Amino acid sequence: MRAATTVLLIEQDAKRQQELTTILTFMDWKPMRVSVEDIEQALSTIDTQPSFIMVGQAGSGDVRSIVETVRIRFSDIPVLLLEQPGDSPFDPLDGDDRHVSTLKYPFRQTELTEALYRAKSAGKRSFRDASDSNLELFRSLVGNSVGIRKVRQLIQQVADSTANVLILGESGTGKEVVARNLHYHSARRGPFVPVNCGAIPADLLESELFGHEKGAFTGAISARQGRFEMANGGTLFLDEIGDMSLSMQVKLLRVLQERTFERVGSNKSIKANARIIAATHRSLEELIKEGKFREDLYYRLNVFPIEMPPLRERVEDIPMLIDELITRIEHEKRSSVRFTPDAISTLCRYSWPGNVRELSNLIERLAIMYPCGVVDVADLPAKFHSAAVTSPPVEENNSLPPSAEMVRLPYEGFDLKQHLNNLEYALIKQAMEESNGVVAHAAKRLNLRRTTLVEKLRKYGLQRRDREREEEHSSVL
Repeated sequence: MRAATTVLLIEQDAKRQQELTTILTFMDWKPMRVSVEDIEQALSTIDTQPSFIMVGQAGSGDVRSIVETVRIRFSDIPVLLLEQPGDSPFDPLDGDDRHVSTLKYPFRQTELTEALYRAKSAGKRSFRDASDSNLELFRSLVGNSVGIRKVRQLIQQVADSTANVLILGESGTGKEVVARNLHYHSARRGPFVPVNCGAIPADLLESELFGHEKGAFTGAISARQGRFEMANGGTLFLDEIGDMSLSMQVKLLRVLQERTFERVGSNKSIKANARIIAATHRSLEELIKEGKFREDLYYRLNVFPIEMPPLRERVEDIPMLIDELITRIEHEKRSSVRFTPDAISTLCRYSWPGNVRELSNLIERLAIMYPCGVVDVADLPAKFHSAAVTSPPVEENNSLPPSAEMVRLPYEGFDLKQHLNNLEYALIKQAMEESNGVVAHAAKRLNLRRTTLVEKLRKYGLQRRDREREEEHSSVL
C-alpha cells in the first residue's frame, strides 16, 4: 500500500484512537482523526477523499447518525464499523446498498488487514461483510515465501483488468483460491461461478455452460440458464480446463472470440459478459503436442498466467498455514489442536504431494483425534515419521528451537501475543500430561519455579484438573 492512502478515523475513546492510529501508520495508511463532537465541521474541512472510513466508539453519539453524516460528505466510500462487545448489530439505512461492514473489537491484525484491503479495492462496489464465508478461502494465501508474494503481486496487477487469466499448478495448491481473490478484488459486481470441466460429462457440458431451451433434448422439460448467463457481470471460473473435450474447446473458443453464445436448442444470440479465469494441473503445452488441446484456445486463455507454487517449495509458510487452519477450525467451533515445535519441524520436512489440501485434511483429522490436545511427532501418521528421522542435529548451545529458523513474519501481519500464548499453553499442557499432573515435575521440565507454573496453570484454566491429579497422586503415595 502507498503511504498516501488515507483513512478517516472517527473514534471517541482517546486511548483506542491512538492505538488505531499507530496500527494504521505502521501499515502505511495515513489516518485522519475526527472526534464525534465536531464531526460535521471536521468533515467539511477535509479536502482529501479517504479510501475508507473507520467508525469506532461513538460515546454519547449515535452510530447510525454518524454514518448518515459521513454519507452526506462522502457518499461512495466504504465504512468499517468497529463493534464493541455487547453492541447490537448495525441496522443499515433503508434502501442503502452502499457498503457498510463490521469488525468486532478487539480484533487480530490479520482481520483488520483483510478489511483494509477489501475496503481499498472495493471502490464503488458493494462492500462484503467481514463474516463472508468466502473470506475463509483468502487465508490459504497466507505466507511470506517468494512464490506466494509473487502470486499476490500478480493478483494485484491483473485484478481490475478484463484479461483472461490462466492459473497453473498442482492439485491442492489453491488455484480456486487465486481465482476467487481475482474476482473479489476486481471491479465486477456479478457473481463468481465455478465450473469443474473434468467432473461434467462431455455431452452435458455444453448445456451446463450455455444453458438450453425447453425440449432441446430428451429430459429438457424446461428452459435453463447456463453458467455463462449466471456469471453475467461477474467471473466464470473454468477449473480443470485441460479435461475439456475438443468439440467443447471449439465452442468455447467461439464464445471467447465473438463474446456471444446460444442456448442449446435456440438460435438467439446472448451477449457473454463474464470474465474468464481458467485453471489446470496439467501441462497444456504437452496436451497440444498430443493433439488433445487446441493451440488457438490456449493462447486465448493464457493472456495472463499465474502459477501457484507447490507446498514443498514454500516450506517456510507451513507454520503460518498451520496457525491459520487451526484458527479456521476454532472459528467454526468444531475443535482445536496444538503442535509441538518438533512436530512442526517434521511437517516442514515432508514433501506434501497433496499440497495445502493435504495439510488442511491432516489438521482437521488431528483436531478430531486429539481435541484441544497437543500433537507431538509420535502422534503424526506413520508416513511423517521418516521425515522426523532425518532431523538435523541441534547444537546444545543453540538457544532457538529447531523450528525457529523456519518462522517468517506473515505478509498480512501476525498476532505475536496470541501465538506466544498458544505456544506457552501447549508446552505447559504437554509438560503436565507427561508429568502425570505433578506440578513440581512439570515445573522442573519447563525450568520454571513451582509458584510461577501454578500462576500460569490458573491463567489458562488448568489448575482444577491439576489439583485433582495431584490429590490422586498424593493418595497413591
